[in-house]
Amino acid sequence: MQEKLKIMVVDDEQIVRESLYQWFKKFSHVVETAASGFEALEKLEKVPFDVLFVDIKMPKMSGLELLERVKQEYPDTSVVIITAYGSIASAVDAMKMGASDYLLKPFRPDQMTLVLEKIAGQRELLGKYRYVKGLLAEKTRFDNIIGQSEAMQVIFDLIPEVAQSDSSVLITGETGTGKELVAKAIHAKSHRANSPFIAINCGAMPESLLESELFGHQKGAFTGADKNRKGFLEVISGGTLFLDEIGEISAKMQVDLLRVLEEKKILRIGERHPIDVDFRLISSTLRDLEKEVAEGRFREDFFYRINVIRLEIPPLRKRRDDIPLLIRHFLRKYSHETTKQVDHVTNEALECLKQYPWPGNVRELENAIERAVVLSKSRTLDAQDFAFLGGARLRPDRPRDLREMEKRHVEEILQEEDWNISHAAQALGINRVTLHKMIKRYGLKRPE
Repeated sequence: MQEKLKIMVVDDEQIVRESLYQWFKKFSHVVETAASGFEALEKLEKVPFDVLFVDIKMPKMSGLELLERVKQEYPDTSVVIITAYGSIASAVDAMKMGASDYLLKPFRPDQMTLVLEKIAGQRELLGKYRYVKGLLAEKTRFDNIIGQSEAMQVIFDLIPEVAQSDSSVLITGETGTGKELVAKAIHAKSHRANSPFIAINCGAMPESLLESELFGHQKGAFTGADKNRKGFLEVISGGTLFLDEIGEISAKMQVDLLRVLEEKKILRIGERHPIDVDFRLISSTLRDLEKEVAEGRFREDFFYRINVIRLEIPPLRKRRDDIPLLIRHFLRKYSHETTKQVDHVTNEALECLKQYPWPGNVRELENAIERAVVLSKSRTLDAQDFAFLGGARLRPDRPRDLREMEKRHVEEILQEEDWNISHAAQALGINRVTLHKMIKRYGLKRPE
């Protein structure tokens, strides 16, 4: 049984549109018609079609021009060129441009049947190809972490290795880079995977509440403690505790946690008898804890206890190769959630998104795609759909002055390398002395 296809007939002659419409309907295909190339593109923007039958001679936009647009913007849509003025040259042009077939009017019914069978077969092959491609794409994903860049491959390689031990892990990186996802992936690959994974944002809790949540309390230990309560360190039993923003906890809490990590015992608040606990600690921070230790704001002994294994997640601006992959992932996610078919971004929009600095990293990119999908009235997002990110930042002006270009380039590299002079000099292909001279010459300063 032939696959039912979604077909659009594009022809300025009404009689051709109506006759093909009736013929395809006889075989239960879903059929639409368009009297011009522009009308066809408008319909394509709203819903996908499997195949277009396109007349080669139409006013304002020829069939070959429409074929070119369709293959650029909707490469999965098959196009069959139809014409009453066939020539070898136009047939060759059409096939070179990606047409699936080239038919001369008037059509015979058996011709149409053969063409549709051929296209259905091609689509079946395309489906199998996508399945295999999807399997290969799994190699670019790791437990919901998406990336094919060299920087992320390093992280993917480290996660299974780190998961094999029970050593404390410190994950560093800017906000929105996916530190919690990495922590979950380590837990999922470890022998603790069947026990709980509990995540706590230390920056969102006052010390007294954090202490009660972690250690639990006895009835009457403080006002409001009307019954015994187990803390997360007790409940987690065999699992993984993820402390996000650990740089925010108080000195007292650092001492308490250090004791727990060394003794594997806790005391509930108001209790005198210690309780054995079994958990693995994974922490994260966006603070420079070495600097915090050097300046006396973070305990050195606690820092070394939580920093046995260190993973640094790169910001999105240092893994721009992953942006197209992430865009496709978020388009699928939010098209599904909103039941809207938004599955493309134009090349211009893609370039803009690749150029944007993404200070909020992957989280900001996801929010941008979600917003654009929710507000979109077509299946393709263009640069205007991301205007809310700021036109000036989306379309950075290119200075014509060579000195200004050099200044901007040096400043950008310094920011990407977090003002590490050695790394920035290496990235620029110059030595440190030369870089210091350029910083002085251009009056560059590290942002506060």
